[in-house]
Amino acid sequence: MVVSETFWVIFSMAHPDWLRIRIQDKPGFTDTLRVVKESAVRTVCEDASCPNLNECWAKKTATFLIMGEFCTRNCGFCDIKNGRPQPLDPDEPGRIAQAVLALGLKYVVLTSVTRDDLMDGGAQHFSEVIMAIRNINCELEVEVLTPDFQACMDSAIETILAVRPTVFAHNLEIVKKYHHIVKRKPSSYETSMTFLKKLRNRVTTKTGIMVGVGESKRDVFDFMDEISDIGIDILTIGQYLAPSRGHHPVARYVSPEEFDEYRDYGERRGIKLVCSGPLVRSSYRARESFQLVCNLK
Repeated sequence: MVVSETFWVIFSMAHPDWLRIRIQDKPGFTDTLRVVKESAVRTVCEDASCPNLNECWAKKTATFLIMGEFCTRNCGFCDIKNGRPQPLDPDEPGRIAQAVLALGLKYVVLTSVTRDDLMDGGAQHFSEVIMAIRNINCELEVEVLTPDFQACMDSAIETILAVRPTVFAHNLEIVKKYHHIVKRKPSSYETSMTFLKKLRNRVTTKTGIMVGVGESKRDVFDFMDEISDIGIDILTIGQYLAPSRGHHPVARYVSPEEFDEYRDYGERRGIKLVCSGPLVRSSYRARESFQLVCNLK
């Protein structure tokens, strides 16, 4: 369900000025909503209650969520439903491709629920969605944001790299000190770091974290030191916003000035692009981020 204006007015009242979101009706939003519903596709914009939904949909962009609505994990920060997933839908790649065509996208972002129930974690399904999109237009750029694939990590990475994603993203989500508290098992900081290391020098890489869960500035700086050492190209840093009272609580609201500090520090450490701000999310303005990195090469 699309977030209502009434909800956001109430939601924003508890937040600092820099986190207040004003909803404006724009024609592009209605067009995006229509395509999403008619194509019967899911978006992380809706399922994860993204605060940038209205801005992105007004520009006729959306991040597609594949492999169903239920995640096999139950992390403390995430608003996506936890439960027993349904079998993969073989028609989903075609529906995603048709939605891409209807929206006129030139840059497509795909993410998924985590599917620990599948032998390959869903890597082949990612591949099939990318191929369906490229069958419509072989020049389309596709960014993937994937889970860690656990025991099948190596084969899953190779399966996805074989279809040449433009950007390969995997989010750490939380700094090391709080990772095991907020993300919960079987996720682990070490597994996600290993995943990112395996992508080095093979594709444009991207990861992201949320701040405001209890970490210190030093925790964030130490995280960026690690990310710089393994050669990540794009890093996103945004404010954690608890989807409900049942989720991990917000410890503090990070000021815009502190986000600027993180951006400056990361870029001094050699990360090509650090997108750091209160409402930054992993796929927010993804095409613009990729183009900036291309210009820096």
